[in-house]
Amino acid sequence: MLKLGLIGKGISRSQSARLHVLLGRMCGIEVTYDYLDSEKIADFDLIGQLTVCAKDGYAGVNVTHPYKTEARKLIQRRKRLPEALGAVNTVVFREDGWRGDNTDYVGFMRGYRGQFGDQAPGTVLQMGAGGVGLAAAFGLHGLGADRILIHDKDADRGHELVATLKAGGANVAFIAEADLSDAIRNADGLINCTPVGMNQYPGSPIDAALLGGQKWAFDAVYTPVETAFLHSAQKAGLSVMTGFELFFFQGIEAFEVFSGAQIDGDAARIEYFNAYPEALTG
Repeated sequence: MLKLGLIGKGISRSQSARLHVLLGRMCGIEVTYDYLDSEKIADFDLIGQLTVCAKDGYAGVNVTHPYKTEARKLIQRRKRLPEALGAVNTVVFREDGWRGDNTDYVGFMRGYRGQFGDQAPGTVLQMGAGGVGLAAAFGLHGLGADRILIHDKDADRGHELVATLKAGGANVAFIAEADLSDAIRNADGLINCTPVGMNQYPGSPIDAALLGGQKWAFDAVYTPVETAFLHSAQKAGLSVMTGFELFFFQGIEAFEVFSGAQIDGDAARIEYFNAYPEALTG
C-alpha cells in the first residue's frame, strides 16, 4: 500500500486524491490519499504535521497553499529543483531524510512540451506572481524563454518574483499597468496565473481586443477547463494549453516521485477522462 496525503488550508475541493488513486490502480498499487486540512487540525504546525505523517507510514505528501514557501525552508530540495525556486509542493519521506520537490514547475514544462512540442516560448507576458506564477515562471525559464514579463496588481509581489527569477538566471522584468497593453500585444506567449476565470471569479484577465498577434496562451485555471481567456485566445488564432494540463502533469510527476513508477501520460489521460468525464468541462 502507498500512503499519501495533501497538506493545505481549505482543501476539500481538491481533485488530487482521485488522480493519485487512479494512477496507483494503473500501476497495480493500492493507494490511500488523505486530506490533512489545517483548518480541521487543532494547533496545526507544518513541521509537526510532516513529522506525524513520516511516523505514520506516509510515503509522502503534497503541500499546497499556504504552506509551499514554508515547506521549502524546512526541507532539502531534490537536485532537479532550481535553488532559487522558493516553494515546495511535494515532500517524500526517505530513510536518509526528507526531500522536497515542486511538481508544478516540472509539470508545467511537461504539459507545455506535450501541447506545443519543441516550440520555443519566446517572449512571454505572465499575469500573476503568486504560488502557481512562481512555478510557471521558473518553468518558462527552464523551457528557454527569451524574456519573461511579469505583471501583478500587487506590484511588491511582482517585483519580488522578478528578483527571485533574476537570482535564478532568467531574463525578466516587471510590467507596470501603464505598459501592460503594449506588452500583451508584443508577446509571443500569454499566461494567466491569477484566479480570474475560475467559476467563482468569472471573466478574463486580458482584454480580448489585445489578442491576435501572439502564438500561444496558457491559463492555470482549470475549473472550468475552457475559460473566457482561452476561448478568446483560441478564437483569435492562438494555440492554447488549459490548466488541466498543469493539474494532470504535476500530479503524475508527484506520483512518480512517491512511487518510483513511470506513468504513460496518454494512457493516464484516457483512464482519467473515462472515470471522470466531467473533468473535460470543469
